[in-house]
Amino acid sequence: MLAGLLFLIPASFFVYGVMRDRRRLSNAIWLGITLVMLLLLLAEAGQDNPVISLPLLLAFMLAVLGLLLLPLALLANGLVMVRREGRSLGNLLSLLAGLALIGEMIYFAWGISQPNDWIRGSAIGLFLVSAYIAFLFVSLLLYSVIYGRTGRRSGFDGIVVLGAGLIGSKVPPLLASRLDRALRLYRRDHAAGRSPVIVVSGGQGADEDVSEAFAMRRYLLERGVPDDDVVLEDQATTTEENLRYSKQLLAERGLNGRVVAVTNNYHVFRTAVLSRNQGLRLQVIGAPTAWYFVPSAFLREFVALLVRNPVVHGLACAVLMAGGLALTQIS
Repeated sequence: MLAGLLFLIPASFFVYGVMRDRRRLSNAIWLGITLVMLLLLLAEAGQDNPVISLPLLLAFMLAVLGLLLLPLALLANGLVMVRREGRSLGNLLSLLAGLALIGEMIYFAWGISQPNDWIRGSAIGLFLVSAYIAFLFVSLLLYSVIYGRTGRRSGFDGIVVLGAGLIGSKVPPLLASRLDRALRLYRRDHAAGRSPVIVVSGGQGADEDVSEAFAMRRYLLERGVPDDDVVLEDQATTTEENLRYSKQLLAERGLNGRVVAVTNNYHVFRTAVLSRNQGLRLQVIGAPTAWYFVPSAFLREFVALLVRNPVVHGLACAVLMAGGLALTQIS
């Protein structure tokens, strides 16, 4: 009975949070806690039931195999990122994460075999911290996928395209994918008899010949979007400014209805969280990203979300500890 409640309580918070606002960061945490409690509930139910225990055992073995292979996959991805995108800190994230995981595994395997209690305790503590970070990462990854694949896909008054870096004055593939996604939304709404406005948002970087907004506007005009349907916002330098300045421009034109922001898929959920924190009512839709770019990019998003929202992962830690204590009482 208690085990069932430990599953139903976080599941209820998750459903309630999604119904209130899909952009709540806590939704990702409640989803992760719900899945953990479900697995523990199934494990308890499967103790004497091979129909449940055998699939769980197979899933556990696959998960362990995945964890063992994950550092190697991150290292391989990091090398691809460095070769294709350069050696910036953001591009090195997957490589550094892979090295950190290998180091943690080696230290844990060595530390737990040592007679010194301090070394053994530090190895176990490091493992628990790593497991907790992995829980947060998987929770945010799963919910980001859910958020990106649900919600409205048409019926917008404004379409905001968030800027990304240029190559001189040219639109690179990453930014082009955002603009192409915005074009599809724009044409779909036009075919349905609506007249959405596209806001291109992005200032000029030190290594750029023109503002991102200027290059984005030119890209859209070359593909048949009328000049009157493109609004230029060329002052923003951060995602927060992209959203805030673009909404102001739409409000000045009397467009206070449904608004969608378009970015790349790895950036969707953090953009949604930022829009909610600013009190902006809009939806966020993602555009495809090159496969090799996603791991490092999502690691960057993950770190940014945790740094900006420390209270949420504190909540996750407290709930997981309480649930674990309750389950030990049951068994």
